[in-house]
Amino acid sequence: MFPRRQDYRMKRSGGPRSASIINFMSAVNSGSVRRSSAVLPSLLTFLVIIASGGLLLMIEKGMLNGMETPSPRGNGRRLDFSRQAGERSADAADVESQILQEIRNRTIRTVCSQKNMPHSIWSLSPPQRKTLLQHILVNDEYRFLYCYVPKVACSNWKKVLKVLSGALENVDVNIKMDHHSGLVFLSSLKPEEIRYRLKHYFKFMFVREPMERLLSAYRNKFGEIQSYQKKYGVEIIKRYRKGRAKDAAVTGDDVTFAEFVRYLLDEDVEHMNEHWMPVYNLCQPCAVSYDFIGSHERLESDAEFVLQRVGVPPHVHFPERQTWYKPVTTETLHYYLCSLPQKLLRELLPKYILDFSLFTYPLPNTTTEHCRH
Repeated sequence: MFPRRQDYRMKRSGGPRSASIINFMSAVNSGSVRRSSAVLPSLLTFLVIIASGGLLLMIEKGMLNGMETPSPRGNGRRLDFSRQAGERSADAADVESQILQEIRNRTIRTVCSQKNMPHSIWSLSPPQRKTLLQHILVNDEYRFLYCYVPKVACSNWKKVLKVLSGALENVDVNIKMDHHSGLVFLSSLKPEEIRYRLKHYFKFMFVREPMERLLSAYRNKFGEIQSYQKKYGVEIIKRYRKGRAKDAAVTGDDVTFAEFVRYLLDEDVEHMNEHWMPVYNLCQPCAVSYDFIGSHERLESDAEFVLQRVGVPPHVHFPERQTWYKPVTTETLHYYLCSLPQKLLRELLPKYILDFSLFTYPLPNTTTEHCRH
């Protein structure tokens, strides 16, 4: 459950980057990365940010755990205590959400304040700006911008936007998703129209644990989508599987995760397919001051918060996950990452280090001892 609207207030902080970020004033108050782009802050800086942010979150969670309601004593008081426990559980979830937003906002402000980071979309290179504008969807009636990230429930968000624009009857309609018709992209507008919307509209995006998102893309695109098997799978197998470079019989439907990772290591992040391009490069959170950054891990409550915040009609709700949806479980991710040669994983992580650091996800633990279990 996300914090109720009366539990937060917007605070404008000093500095050019933080002017429109929502600060939640509650329990808290206060391989290569890119081969030919601007110099990024050091890896050490990011790891310190991750460690400090994660530590703060663990401390706060510990405090919350220490405040849990004691077990009921006696049948006569059980229902009353159960009700209180439920209320406190909801309050704890509210506070945890506030803490996460505050840590994420602080981290983004810290990293994006570096002089070598972009501070507006106009300071991006033309290819970077093109990618960004092609991933921001516009709704003028409810005055919001949504940067969509593939493999982070973007199809469901597109359904919501289509319903709001009248292109779709309701979000529960079971049809093949057209990812372009009935949608307005920021890239289709004139520069002055873009500036106005970036300044005045509510801006949000959703993120997901980087390796989980990557694995989700791999399983979906190479396990189910024939067009991806032909376009990418054939190339990957011919390039990275011994003795198959000139094999005309390669279909691309059996790409291993290790082969996929090797392919990613040879790719420039700015030219990757959107399904595995880092979120940072898709949505440029240093160049755009997002008012809210939701999490795939809290999808339902965060989506409900956004819908209430922008004021959509009550009948418009966020779609439920389809019955065929196959989530990437912790155990599944653990299996795939631990099955990778550790050298590959060490080379892969720097490509997604901004996604880990900016959105406060801990780096995966793939030590020998951890993987043994």
